Amino acid sequence: MTVKDDDHNIGKVLWGICVEDKSFRFSKGDYICTSKLVEINPKANLIKTASGSTYKVIGEGRKASIDYCDFELLRNGFNPEQINALKTATLQH
Repeated sequence: MTVKDDDHNIGKVLWGICVEDKSFRFSKGDYICTSKLVEINPKANLIKTASGSTYKVIGEGRKASIDYCDFELLRNGFNPEQINALKTATLQH
């Protein structure tokens, strides 16, 4: 997920659903939105964040982008489709 401010990329984060967590920070099914990504190893499906966490991802995933002003919605459990729907509904009113 690319976070943008106007047309400038601020950074990338990972968001998804926990399948397994050996550190016991998350339960199966928990929503996760990471800190800024600092390293991506596509061959090993590993992602390292600025806070020092490492995540092993499953599947192909999807690329998406979000405006910085909407980032807190992402951190609070809204997915990109829900955020876009909220923005569209707000603009229509």
